[in-house]
Amino acid sequence: MAPRLEIDLDKIEHNARALVERLKSRCIAVTGVTKAALGSPAIAGRLLSAGVSGLGDSRIENIERMRQAGISASMTLIRSPMLSQVDRVAKSADISFNSEIDVVISLSSAAHRLGRMHGVVLMVELGDLREGIMPADLEHTVREILCLPNITLCGIGTNLACRSGVSPDHRNMSELSALANSIEETFGLRLDIVSGGNSANLNWALSDTSVERINDLRLGESILLGREPLHRNPIAGLYTDAITLVAEVIESKIKPAKPWGLIAQSAFGMKQTPAMQGDVFQSLLAIGEQDTDPYGLVPPDDIQVLAASSDHLIVDSGWRQLPLGTELTFQLSYSALVRAMTSSFVSATEMSPKTEAVGPIPH
Repeated sequence: MAPRLEIDLDKIEHNARALVERLKSRCIAVTGVTKAALGSPAIAGRLLSAGVSGLGDSRIENIERMRQAGISASMTLIRSPMLSQVDRVAKSADISFNSEIDVVISLSSAAHRLGRMHGVVLMVELGDLREGIMPADLEHTVREILCLPNITLCGIGTNLACRSGVSPDHRNMSELSALANSIEETFGLRLDIVSGGNSANLNWALSDTSVERINDLRLGESILLGREPLHRNPIAGLYTDAITLVAEVIESKIKPAKPWGLIAQSAFGMKQTPAMQGDVFQSLLAIGEQDTDPYGLVPPDDIQVLAASSDHLIVDSGWRQLPLGTELTFQLSYSALVRAMTSSFVSATEMSPKTEAVGPIPH
C-alpha cells in the first residue's frame, strides 16, 4: 500500500548502538527520543537493546502507548507538561523537563495524589529562545522546587538549534556546566543529569573539546536518519536510509515545463517561476503537503521534485516516462519524516531484514 514509510529496525538499532558507543567514551549517556516514531514500542525496544539509558518523548500520549506495551524503562517527557495533563505525566513519566514553577507545583500535587515521586529536569535558556529559565533566575527556581513534596530535582538541561539555529559549542556548554556546579555548591546536592541538548550537539560532543559536566544527550534525528541537524550531513558509519517513503505514480505525461496563463499564488501561497524550457516527462504521485514536507524528500538520482499541492507531488522523471503504478522511494528530512509519520494517509511498517514485517504503526 502506498504511500508508506518503510522502517528498517536493524538499521535503527545499528545507528543507536554506534552513537551510544561513541558517546560512552566521552562519558555521555544517550536518551533515545521516540517522538518522530509516535512512541513505537518496536523502535523503543531496539533503542533499549542498543544501550540507550532511557527513552524521551515530547507527547505524553506516546509515553502512555509505550507503557501500555509493557516497556518499563525510564521515560522522560522532554516538553514541559501542560497543566491539563499533569496527572497523566505524573502517572506515566518518570521525569519531565520543566521551565515553569507553577507546572512543577501542579506536578507535585499530582504525584502526591498518586503516591509517586516525580523527577524534574529544569531547562535553562542559553540563546536559542525556545524554552528555558533565564540563567539569573535558576537559583531561585531551584530553591522553590526543593521545598515541594514528591518532586526530585534530577538535573538541568538546555535545548539549542531548534528555533533559532544556535549551535552548541564550548561557550554555551561551559555555561551549562558552570550552572550545574553552582547549583550543587549552593544547595549541597548532586545533579544526576546535565542534558546538553539534542542531535545538534553531536559535532561538539565528538570533537576534542572537553565535555565538562554534560553527561546526557537526547538523540532522535541522528538515530533515525543518520544525519546531524546543523548541516544535515551524513554521520560516518550510520545508515541514512533506515526510514524511507514510498509513493505511487498516478499520472504520467509529457507536459510543458512552464505554465501558461495569468500567474497568481499557488494553493500554498507560492508563485511558481520554473526556469526550464520545452517539455518534460512529468509524473504525479499520490502524496502532498497534507502528508509530508514535499521539499524535505530526497528523490532517486534521476528524479527531480518540481512542486507539490495538498494531495499531489509533481516530479520530472528525466529521460523516461514512468508507468502508472510505479513506486518511487524517497529519503526524508526530519520535517518530512515527522509529517509523514503523523499523517493518517501514510502507512508505516516496521521491518527487519532478518524477520518478517513487525507490523504497522497505528495513527
